[in-house]
Amino acid sequence: MMATKINKIMNDVFIIGVGMTPVGEHWDRSLRELALEAMTAARDEAGAMHPEAVYVANMLAPALSRQSHLGALLADFSGMRGIEAVAIEAAGASGGMALRQAYLALASGMVNTALIVGVEKITERVTAEVEAALISSSDADYESIHGLTQTALAAMVMQRYAFEYNVPEYAFAGFSINAHANGAKNPNAMFKRPINLETYQRAAILSDPINMFDAAPLADGAAAIFLARGDVLPSNLPFPPVRINASAAAISTVAVHDRPNPIFFSAAENAVKVALDRADINIEQINFFEVHDRYTIFSALSLEAAGFAAPGEGWKLAESGAIALDGQIPICTFGGSKARGDTGGATGVYQAAEAALQLQGRAGEIQVADARTGLIQSIGGTGATVATHILSTVETL
Repeated sequence: MMATKINKIMNDVFIIGVGMTPVGEHWDRSLRELALEAMTAARDEAGAMHPEAVYVANMLAPALSRQSHLGALLADFSGMRGIEAVAIEAAGASGGMALRQAYLALASGMVNTALIVGVEKITERVTAEVEAALISSSDADYESIHGLTQTALAAMVMQRYAFEYNVPEYAFAGFSINAHANGAKNPNAMFKRPINLETYQRAAILSDPINMFDAAPLADGAAAIFLARGDVLPSNLPFPPVRINASAAAISTVAVHDRPNPIFFSAAENAVKVALDRADINIEQINFFEVHDRYTIFSALSLEAAGFAAPGEGWKLAESGAIALDGQIPICTFGGSKARGDTGGATGVYQAAEAALQLQGRAGEIQVADARTGLIQSIGGTGATVATHILSTVETL
C-alpha cells in the first residue's frame, strides 16, 4: 500500500512555483517584460530549476502587439535558448489549455519540468481595436460579421436566461459584490474597493441587461506556474507542492445559435464530469471554485454546469451568500476576472496560481478555511472551449 502511494506521487504532476504581476494598465512595460517578471518569480519559488519546456498562453498578441511566435520569443528573452517552447491559443481558455498541454507532457513522462506563462498586453490599443480582436473568438461568418461583440453575445444569453427562468432584476449582483469583496484583499487586483447593491444598481448599461459591474475589465498582466513530476521534486521547496489531480477539456459550438440550449454551458459540464471522474472524487469534495467570470452570467452558468446548482438556479447561490469565502462553494476567491481584471488568454494561469496559494495556505485575508481541493475553469468565447483542472494538497505519507 505504501509503495503504491509512493509510486503514484512519483508519477504525479505538481505545481512547485507561482508568479504573478499585478493586473492593470502597464503603459511602461512590454508584453515580454511582464512575462519575464512572472516567469522569474515562479522559477525562484521552484528553486531556480531550469524547465525542459515552456508553454505560453496568449490570445491577443498577434492582433494587438503585432507579435506571434511567443514561445520562442519569451523563452529567448528569459535566457532559456535551446529548450522546447510553444504558444497555445484557445481564446479566453488559452491559459487553461496551456496548463493542460504541459500537464499531459509531464504525465506522459516525456517532459519532467515545465514552465507555463500566460500574458496579455491590451492597454496600448484603442477600444475599437481591442473589441475587433476579442470578437475574433466568435464565429466570423455568422456572428462578428454582423457587428456582434463579446458583450452583446453575453447579453443575449443573459437576457434569454432571465426570461426562461423568470429571474428577478439585479439577480446577478451578488456575483459582482462577492468578487469585489475578495479583490479588495488581493494585492494583484486591478480594483481593490468593495461595492454594494446600490452601487451595482446605479451602474451604466453596456449592452442590456449587462451593466458595467456585470462585465470584467480587460487589462495587462502575466502569471506563471512551474510544474514538476513527483520523481524530480526538489527537497528544499519553500512551500508544499500542489498536486494536479485531474485535467480535462471540452468544446461546444463556437456560434451560440448552433447550440441546442444556448443558456447551458455543455462544454463546461462535460469537462467537469471528466475531471471529477479522473480525480475519483465527487463535486461535494470541492472546497472552492475559480470560475471564469468574464460576465456575471458566466458565473451562474458555470455553477450550474458543474453541478452546484440546477439549471436556472445558479444566481441563487450568489443571492444566498453560498459563494462567499465562508459559504458552501466559495468562488473567485482572489476577485476573479471581475475585480482582479480579465487578462484574456492568461486568465487560466492566474487561476492556477491563485488556487495553489489557497491550497498552500498563502491566501492571507482571502484564505478559504481548510482548503484541500480546488476546481479551476477557464472559458474561451461564449462557452465554446472549456479547460478544467482539479488541484489538491499533498497528503503526508
